Amino acid sequence: MDHYTDEEFDFVNVILRVPPLFIIDELFRIGFGLSSENVVLESTDHGFKLAKVPENTINTMISVTSNLFLIEPFTFGHLVYKIYFMIVLKFLCCCLGCIAALCTFMLRKNHLIIVYLHLISIGVIVLSHWSNVSTMKAIIAYVSTHKSISIPDDYLYFNTKYMLSEGPRFVIIQNYILQCVLAGIFCYTHLAPKDPILQKLLVLSFMAPSILGIYPLPAQVLHHAPVFAALIPMAVCNFVLWFNGITVLKMLYMVYQHTRNFVNNYGLSVLAQNEWNRLNIACVLRTFWILRVGGQVVQVLANNYGDEKFTYFAMTKTLLINGCETLTALLGMTSVISFIFHYIGCFSQWVLLTEDGDEKAIGTVSAILFYVLGLQTGLTDLDGEKRLARLACNFCLLCTAVLHLIHNIVNPLLMSLSASHNPALHRHIRALAVCAFLLLLPVLLLVYLWSHFTVSSWLLSVSVFNIEVVVKVLVSLSIYTLFLIDAYRSVFWEQLDDCVYIIRTFGNTIEFVFGIILLINGFWILMFESSGAIRAIMMCSHAYLNIWCEAKAGWSVFMKRRTAVNKINSLPEAKEEQLRSLNDVCAICYQEMHTAKITRCNHYFHGVCLRKWLYVQDRCPLCHDILYKVENVQNNKNDNEETNEGAVGQRAPQRALH
Repeated sequence: MDHYTDEEFDFVNVILRVPPLFIIDELFRIGFGLSSENVVLESTDHGFKLAKVPENTINTMISVTSNLFLIEPFTFGHLVYKIYFMIVLKFLCCCLGCIAALCTFMLRKNHLIIVYLHLISIGVIVLSHWSNVSTMKAIIAYVSTHKSISIPDDYLYFNTKYMLSEGPRFVIIQNYILQCVLAGIFCYTHLAPKDPILQKLLVLSFMAPSILGIYPLPAQVLHHAPVFAALIPMAVCNFVLWFNGITVLKMLYMVYQHTRNFVNNYGLSVLAQNEWNRLNIACVLRTFWILRVGGQVVQVLANNYGDEKFTYFAMTKTLLINGCETLTALLGMTSVISFIFHYIGCFSQWVLLTEDGDEKAIGTVSAILFYVLGLQTGLTDLDGEKRLARLACNFCLLCTAVLHLIHNIVNPLLMSLSASHNPALHRHIRALAVCAFLLLLPVLLLVYLWSHFTVSSWLLSVSVFNIEVVVKVLVSLSIYTLFLIDAYRSVFWEQLDDCVYIIRTFGNTIEFVFGIILLINGFWILMFESSGAIRAIMMCSHAYLNIWCEAKAGWSVFMKRRTAVNKINSLPEAKEEQLRSLNDVCAICYQEMHTAKITRCNHYFHGVCLRKWLYVQDRCPLCHDILYKVENVQNNKNDNEETNEGAVGQRAPQRALH
């Protein structure tokens, strides 16, 4: 199969990696402290309701522990240790099963096919043994009650009445056909050398119990016939395992060496990215979740076929609740949501006629946010209506976050359209239409939520996020309007920079205040509603990134701007006579100078342009001399150091502030 391209095997690659996820999903439903309840539709006199079906093992455990006080002390302690031992053993088995499934999931396509072929061979042996045992039991039971009738006589005299009756004869025929099919599958899938004699022995081994069943043999022989029939196929499978064991160990060691060298050379993040792309994890998770939900749809429809009280709305609620009951199911739902929001980002870029690639960020960020919200709110541990309500809350937060991401796409487009004097009217209309959507949707969502829900910490968070979207859009539209006004002015507008700074400062201040409100709200939830390590970590991250770092950056901008203003104010203002005699433009913006500042080196610039230049460096743009007067010894010392640096080399510019 190596001569085929990877594109031809993408579908096969995805399908082959789905079964390990189903195994992990079932193991998560068994243990690890997750919810072991399954939600189904239950018919009542008033319609349908969501019912919980607990596991039998939990009921058994409760019944055992509730009667422990009736047992003697020695027996009581023995049973307690036995229960703990069974719990630990169950946990270890689930862990080993998850590790084995993950290792299978990580295999390459050719190795994965080999594993599946071997598993199919073992499954065929198990199915064959079960069918043979059932057939032999039916024959033994029949012979014990009809000792005077010989089974071979019916076949010798073609007694079709008995051959096709619902008795051992029909069971033998069924088993004979089934064993023929299973023998053909095993002969094709087993990984041992396809020797002709071995193939014939395997077929004979599968067919032996069915052949022996038609003869009047002792019950002991018929009882042990299925065991002896499975010996040769099991020996073939064991031979394959032992013969390839050393090869498997060498391959694992080579994979370990390759992984270690790759991490040392390129880093762990590059390895994770390569493995993510190689395994096509996003598509595998989507396929797993769709198949999982599809199976539940079939089950619900089969259980409620012909029921007039059945409603698709109740079925949808059931599917949403069961669709995120385990961590793997939550991952699958996350992948589906990421896929949907990815195309929402593509649609928004199609509307805005941009090609910045931010639609990928929308899909990625929405996936991370949804999964973190699911873990933070304990979505998998909730049951029934609580899980559905929490899922709806998380989805509202996710949609609001996506509105923020769409604003991040439209904001630079608005700035570029207004600042570049773009005459394309349709691009302005498209951008303004998206802004109108970003203003209208949060308002409608807030009206609906506040009219249908009571005040809560969750409602406060959603409201703050939506108001923040509205504020950011209004700030962008205000700056866009100022830039458009400046574009159609014939005279240089010196107050434009101050107006833009004031508007942006207002928007950043509102966002900072909202960040503090969200921190207080999250602290309240952590202390009194829903505590957890993930929530605490997210709160610490929010406090550092969105509050401390933003406050530090804002204060730095404010101080540098104030310093620049003070430096500009220390420069003399040019008189009208000087400007008329100069009759020149500003060397920074190339606009006419109706007002100007004079530097120490006798150069003329707009005060606003010179202030922006001071954000970069303290030297004249033309002669690189010091722009402002030295007022104390310390400043004189700094200026001398800067002069020496300028004499021996170029000074690295500071990061521009926007």
